[in-house]
Amino acid sequence: MTVPATAVPLDAPYYNAPIGAAFTRFFTKYGTFSGRASRSEYWWWYLISVIVNTVFNILAFTLGGYGMQLDGTYATPSAGAVVIFVLWGLWALAVIVPSLALLARRLHDTDRSAGWIFIGFVPFVGGIILLVFTLLAPVPAGARFDR
Repeated sequence: MTVPATAVPLDAPYYNAPIGAAFTRFFTKYGTFSGRASRSEYWWWYLISVIVNTVFNILAFTLGGYGMQLDGTYATPSAGAVVIFVLWGLWALAVIVPSLALLARRLHDTDRSAGWIFIGFVPFVGGIILLVFTLLAPVPAGARFDR
């Protein structure tokens, strides 16, 4: 039996969240950097993000957005591809702040400061370290980041 989304308060992590609840909580807690996020909240959103970006990528490719030709020259993107690129850019701008907020809350759930996000700027190993941190189990001491 799953717990309804209304049973878990927004200021608490929703462990074993279903995909719909994770999506709703992502946009409901748009710029909330305090608190914690469960692994399921984080990874369901990551999956949604990968799917949306893959769809944009496929649309841009099929509409001629990638101008590399067989002879090595580049062609101008089609009008349809430009529209897709604009929509894709707007999507990226719309989700960058809540994505960073969700990552900060996920780090809090592992009892780490949101400042660890900056390790992602370290070439090669930074992203791997962040990946490991997001995969770790919750730590009860992470409750110190709750309000």
